[in-house]
Amino acid sequence: MRDFVRGAVAAIGLGAAAVSAHAADLPSIKAPPPPPPVIEPFHPFQVRLKVGGVIPTDGSAYITDRGNGSYLSGATIAAVTGYNYPVTALNALGYSAGPGTQFFGSSTNISSAVIPMIDVAYFLTKNWAIEAICCVTPHHVTGVGPIQGASVIKTWVFPPSLMLQYHFTNFGAFQPYLGVGVNFTAFWGTRAGNQTATFQALNPNIAAFGGGALNPFNAWATATSASITPSWGVVGQAGVDYMFNDHWGVNVDVKYIMMEPNAHVWAVANTTPVNVGPVNVPLNLAVKINPVVISGGLTYRFGADWGVPKILPF
Repeated sequence: MRDFVRGAVAAIGLGAAAVSAHAADLPSIKAPPPPPPVIEPFHPFQVRLKVGGVIPTDGSAYITDRGNGSYLSGATIAAVTGYNYPVTALNALGYSAGPGTQFFGSSTNISSAVIPMIDVAYFLTKNWAIEAICCVTPHHVTGVGPIQGASVIKTWVFPPSLMLQYHFTNFGAFQPYLGVGVNFTAFWGTRAGNQTATFQALNPNIAAFGGGALNPFNAWATATSASITPSWGVVGQAGVDYMFNDHWGVNVDVKYIMMEPNAHVWAVANTTPVNVGPVNVPLNLAVKINPVVISGGLTYRFGADWGVPKILPF
């Protein structure tokens, strides 16, 4: 009996040791790892293809005489026609009152245009971007007042702008932005309209005709050549992108561009029935265009896998 008890105790001890050893060989149960962080894609490059309307908010300019000899004195009229008009300093035909004065009381109007546009941007961060804007737009300057409808200047405008933008990214797919920058406008293909404008000028200084009466001459002028100086200006911008996914979206944008170049036109003026011309008339147009540009189109963003480092630390 004693031997039986000793054997049972030994068997129990061996079984417990075996169970302990087997348990030690089992793998330990660990907590699951945390999910990986969500990394939103950052595409530093952006291209927009758009159609825009260029609408001059001012679009007018007084046409002023800018040179000596472009007006006719009373003495000149007397020498050519035999009539002794009692005027000396003012133009007896009403062309102008001399250099710096308005030519025929005339001004201009500038046409609007619809054009294709391209914008290229680089995002320094998800919020800050630098954008270059480019387009080419044709414009036609026509006469207003006594030269109503006359073709004065035709030109092509190249107005590249460089913008610094802030994009709001806390509205999901709806991403508005604001921008400010500088514009440089160059003009090329500039030419005079070469269209003759006929009118009868009012000159209140001709006492022989009652003062304030119309001149007894019909006059006409033709713009023969033209040039426009480049201009610099400030640009303001507001717009919004609606992104369908990480790459594609649509865009609507509004810009205001300060654009006030100077134009020079050379014209030839004549009169009838007594022709006291031709008179070469150098003219100046201080043109205030100041257009609003309204555009819309497609947005495409790319370059997340190019390994482009961020320039700013935020």
